[in-house]
Amino acid sequence: MHTGTDSQPHAIQEINGSALYRKISLRLIPYMFLLYILAYLDRVNVGYAAIQMKADLHLSDTVYGTGAGVFFLGSALFDIPSNLILARVGPRKWMARIMITWGIVAACMSLVHSPTSFYALRFMLGLSEAGFFPGMILYLTYWFPSRQRAKAVARFMTATAIAGVVGGPISSTLLGLTGVGGLRGWQWLFIAEGIPTMLFGISVLFLLNDHPSEAKWLSPPEREWLENEVQQDRKQLGSNKHHNFMDALKLPALYLLAIVFFGDQVCVYVINLWLPLFLNSMRGVSHLSGAAMDRWAVLPYLVTALAMVVVGWSSDRSNDRRFHVALCLLCSAFGFAMATRAHSLAEVLVAFSLATIGVFSLQGPFWTWLTSMLEGTAAAGGIAIITCLGGFGAFLGQVTVGHLSDRSHNYTSGLFTVAGVALVAAAAAICLRNGSGTSQAGPTAKTL
Repeated sequence: MHTGTDSQPHAIQEINGSALYRKISLRLIPYMFLLYILAYLDRVNVGYAAIQMKADLHLSDTVYGTGAGVFFLGSALFDIPSNLILARVGPRKWMARIMITWGIVAACMSLVHSPTSFYALRFMLGLSEAGFFPGMILYLTYWFPSRQRAKAVARFMTATAIAGVVGGPISSTLLGLTGVGGLRGWQWLFIAEGIPTMLFGISVLFLLNDHPSEAKWLSPPEREWLENEVQQDRKQLGSNKHHNFMDALKLPALYLLAIVFFGDQVCVYVINLWLPLFLNSMRGVSHLSGAAMDRWAVLPYLVTALAMVVVGWSSDRSNDRRFHVALCLLCSAFGFAMATRAHSLAEVLVAFSLATIGVFSLQGPFWTWLTSMLEGTAAAGGIAIITCLGGFGAFLGQVTVGHLSDRSHNYTSGLFTVAGVALVAAAAAICLRNGSGTSQAGPTAKTL
């Protein structure tokens, strides 16, 4: 049990650190988890709506891929200023603003009637949500020191996998509402998943604390102990020496981490936004109904939810980030390549499960890696830079897969391309020092 340093007041020394982190996790992670599920569904529900939308609006794969991807272009353009604003005004107000406006635009996706309106609303959706994810990662750095952070991030980010688990059945049900109120099923999908996001955005104003010092559900000694722990962690890692935006830009490691995240986001959103279409086209599974396809599409996300927690735990226990991230990306590359040769439902599901496990499970180690180097405005800026470049990766991934599938009339070349991107990202991870609470960590982290 870690109880603080000898220089701390006696009351602080008596704090049970493990129990306090459990208390914080139980208070924050389930709520953040729910917010991220709602936000993530609004981001990727177009993947479930794709088959109906393409048929109703006569969209090609290229148009669909461009529209799906332009969301990330809008998000990337505003991620950095959004996160810098969050650092100034506080997470509570800014997260509420993001979720309320995002929910409104998400519901308005039901008004899409042409490729142009599809592009415009997806772009506006990206602008509205910019800063949400990097803001949540930054928020966790206020409450968890680096040695606790990979587990916390992994638990929070299992929401991405759970969103895939619940998204299939919910989306199938909503898509079945075609004709109700004169609307198509895909229109009900956007309306029904946008409104809850607005409502929960309002709840953020009442339920989220900006910093531990404002948390009345912690005792004064607990607040003091926690703030001391987080500050000592920053001093140990050297992140407190790099706290303004320009400091983040001077970190050589930041740019290799950006390559890693760029590749990861290409893979993540190719899975999220194309999986139903991939399954629909695969040999041996194309006979399944749309509802059955959505049910089977849940399986990769289900096993990934468990894998994310295990990888986060393992990364913290071994104090390693580099090899956990690299091995996850290699697993994903193998899964994408395997999918091109799949001939049965079982093979398809195993292939996409490996791909999904890889690109989602690296999130805990990855974000702990970055946030151990920076604090303050530098952390806000560094996280935003990474997510901004990742957004460009997600955009290019959708456009590329759409273009290649229209040109070749199958998804094989697109899947091989994504597998290659995962391999490049894995190589970039290997080129970095571990930077995980060791002497190698911190603002002086260089490439090998």
